[in-house]
Amino acid sequence: MKIGYIRSAWVLGANSDVAVSICKELAKRGCRKFFLISRNNIKIKKFAYYLRETYKAEVDEKILDLTDFDTLDNPSFYEVNDFDLYLITAGYLGNNDLAMNNVHEAKKILDSNFVGIVPWINAIISPERIKRKGCLWVFTSVASDRGRPSNYYYGSAKAGLQNFCEGLIARCHGKQFSVRIIKAGYMATKMTIGKVPDFLCIKTSDVAKILLRKPFRNGVEYLPWYWNPIMFLIKIFPNSLISKL
Repeated sequence: MKIGYIRSAWVLGANSDVAVSICKELAKRGCRKFFLISRNNIKIKKFAYYLRETYKAEVDEKILDLTDFDTLDNPSFYEVNDFDLYLITAGYLGNNDLAMNNVHEAKKILDSNFVGIVPWINAIISPERIKRKGCLWVFTSVASDRGRPSNYYYGSAKAGLQNFCEGLIARCHGKQFSVRIIKAGYMATKMTIGKVPDFLCIKTSDVAKILLRKPFRNGVEYLPWYWNPIMFLIKIFPNSLISKL
């Protein structure tokens, strides 16, 4: 399939730096319909305005807090139907130390990165939808590969999301709908500023271009590519070394 096939995109976590870069790249390449979902009302309206004014795109917005189950309705089929690309970048790194003693912080990390996302994926991957062309991109993390003392709440939530989506890959085998799990390493985003050396971070605009080279790729991939050998080594490290990471 050609990149031009992506004429519409549904985005959960639309204010994340990588989602913004992907949407901009999509718009440059002809995507003219967006459904943006975020918990930040002001930012999402500004970005929607940008897409409308710059690219004359049709943009709908939805304000949603993935941790607020008291107000969370079951996702509507009509909110997720008939998009070419479904992009999920929602997430919350949180404070691992705080989560050890604060059940609210622990729950927020788990809900933002896994529990609150699952109902939306269920709505997207309907028996009817996966019979037709389309693709789901889900950002997990290299942190899901092995538990480390510094971020095991975040890593375990992403591992749950990854395992769930791996099941979807198997479920969609032989169908026209593709599921892509993106295990992202360090990206130049608000989450990494001041925490990771700049030379280790890939620009989100470069991430967008890499993903759109083969937008309908199916399966699990590390991004950037060099995280594949890095995580291979980390997975075989003894616990005595992992305890220092």
